[in-house]
Amino acid sequence: MADDEAFAKAVEDGLKLAKRVYAGKDQRFAPPVPAPRPAAGMERSPESPFLPAAPMVYAVITDPAIVDNPDIPSYQPHVHGRCDPPALIPLHMTDIGVEVDCILDSAFVAIRGRWRVHCVMRTRSSDCRLVVPMGEQDSVLGVEVEVDGRSYSTQVIELEDHNIENTAKSEGGGFLKPQLFSLTIPQVNGGSDISIRVRWSQKLIYKDDQFFVTIPFNFPEYVTPLAKIVTKKEKIQLNVNSGTGKEVVLQKSSRPLKERSREVGKLNFLYEALVEGWSNQDLEFSFSVSSNDLFGGILLKSPTAYDGDRRDIFSLYLFPGSNQKRKAFKNEVVFVVDISGSMQGRPIENVKSALTTSILELRPGDYFDIIAFNDELHSFSSCLEPATEVVVENAIQWMNKNFVAEGGTDIMHPLNEAIGLLSSTQNSIPQIFLITDGAVEDERNICHTIRTHLANKGHMSPRISTFGIGSYCNHYFLKMLASIGRGQYDAAYGADLIEKHMARWFHRALSTMLANITIDIFNDLDEVEVYPTHIPDLMRCPLIISGRCHGKFPETLKAKGILADMSDIIIDLKVQHTKDFPLEKLRHGFLKANYFRKR
Repeated sequence: MADDEAFAKAVEDGLKLAKRVYAGKDQRFAPPVPAPRPAAGMERSPESPFLPAAPMVYAVITDPAIVDNPDIPSYQPHVHGRCDPPALIPLHMTDIGVEVDCILDSAFVAIRGRWRVHCVMRTRSSDCRLVVPMGEQDSVLGVEVEVDGRSYSTQVIELEDHNIENTAKSEGGGFLKPQLFSLTIPQVNGGSDISIRVRWSQKLIYKDDQFFVTIPFNFPEYVTPLAKIVTKKEKIQLNVNSGTGKEVVLQKSSRPLKERSREVGKLNFLYEALVEGWSNQDLEFSFSVSSNDLFGGILLKSPTAYDGDRRDIFSLYLFPGSNQKRKAFKNEVVFVVDISGSMQGRPIENVKSALTTSILELRPGDYFDIIAFNDELHSFSSCLEPATEVVVENAIQWMNKNFVAEGGTDIMHPLNEAIGLLSSTQNSIPQIFLITDGAVEDERNICHTIRTHLANKGHMSPRISTFGIGSYCNHYFLKMLASIGRGQYDAAYGADLIEKHMARWFHRALSTMLANITIDIFNDLDEVEVYPTHIPDLMRCPLIISGRCHGKFPETLKAKGILADMSDIIIDLKVQHTKDFPLEKLRHGFLKANYFRKR
């Protein structure tokens, strides 16, 4: 049984066990388990109604005899045996609040709440488990817990191989699966209140000239306290600091936010209310940064007194603007698709469906080819084909016939073949889209070989975008490969997310507005450490480059690049010295192996 299925079964067992909890004179026992209500307006819904769609805390029950109301003990029939595996009873939530700080292209989320161990005798205790649903691009920053006069806090540990699977076995906390972070709170007495604050960061989604944020905030009915006199309060605070000096406009919100303050580039909102029941939909909002055309700038900050690194911190940003007259580059595309045995079933069917949609989105003037690989190569054509209606239909029929999952995984060979197909590109962006669910043993050699190949191709070398499927894929390797190839990385950890995430990934990568970007920041400073090392092209979404530096920073810099009509453009970047902008937060999650250091 998969981890998420086992977890959902443990929660279902816990809810059945919770019927033993005496609810007072109004109800002899707790009501039966309610049918899960449909998710309202959720972008992501759990695979099972018993998987959390918001931060939740559970009592871990191994001995069912300890389950009772800690305030009003009742006669309980004796229970024989133990729960193996343990049952999970969702605790009642008595308070919840969230603060979201949007900084450039990232959101930093802090959710604090209070839960009561309502289902364990006052004379007994049990472990409790915090579970937080997260997205693929989210990073846990810390958890603080207070209970029974004790306090706990977590420490973020960077793993050497950056493999998310290694965190699943960490003692006391880790990932039940890539989207579910878990932390165990040991031996909490029945009737205790647990106060928790959990912090994480996530990337903002950029679409149609707007930033979109979704925070998991969909609570099931069974976390509502049974006593009607319990005051239930929700508090939501939203702070937007674009750092650009451009006007920020809130476009949509799932809550009636009240504006508290407004400055150029900044917005602050608050929602606070007493509620009869907890939220049954995610917290969603979007905002835009006003600009008609390409623009950029640099934020520079001195290190804080507590920073062990004494170099200055900087973030350089480029925004595409909303000028629809700016055309995107034409593309020459090679899809490199893993059809090894591990892709069998839903993964390969969903990839085939997503790829069909992607090919249909190619524009007139675009060219493409498809390479399917396992132990061997299977090519749609020996050369790039125009994306005409007839060719696209032939490609779809070819995929239906040749996308058969079997054999092993050899990534280097098809990548070499794709680079060869794109060797004579002119007046367009050469693109390689690698899709795989596999892990490779020679990833260092692959990265080194690809880096050498691309360096020999010059400025119009192929861009390599990578897409990882499932938990066992080497996602760190794919991120590295995309960084070297100045492409886009994305992932789907569940088969049902492949089509949605691939469509977003593909659409973003094919919307290049400015290519071959160079910035003269590297010429004058004594030392520069920057991520990403290889500056990507500017798509129809903001480009952020961050790092550390030592030396005298110039007051202005210039970003140079090539537009879709192959004309050159220069964008002036003004340096803004800042003290209160939290640039140090934006460094979280960098790929250290990709830093560029100049001495």
